[in-house]
Amino acid sequence: MPDTASTEHHICVRCTVAGQVQGVFFRASAREEALRLGITGYAHNRPDGSVEVLACGEPEAVNALREWLRRGPPQAEVTGVACETLAYQPLSGFSTG
Repeated sequence: MPDTASTEHHICVRCTVAGQVQGVFFRASAREEALRLGITGYAHNRPDGSVEVLACGEPEAVNALREWLRRGPPQAEVTGVACETLAYQPLSGFSTG
């Protein structure tokens, strides 16, 4: 029987971040922040100029990253963040590909 006690309270959210968020080190900065918070997932550029972020981990950490996404790195100009909650997915690492 798998040990689910360590992940039973984990969540995943997928957020779309709009604004000047490509070409300003947004994905790399999001990865640094996610790893600092112990979050797994990814940050990918979307064709429409937004960035999609999947964040999985403890609710407090995921919510802290969501707040960070509203600001982003100093060069970014975030105009909106839309998030949806997904079923928890056990992932490893945080990619920016």
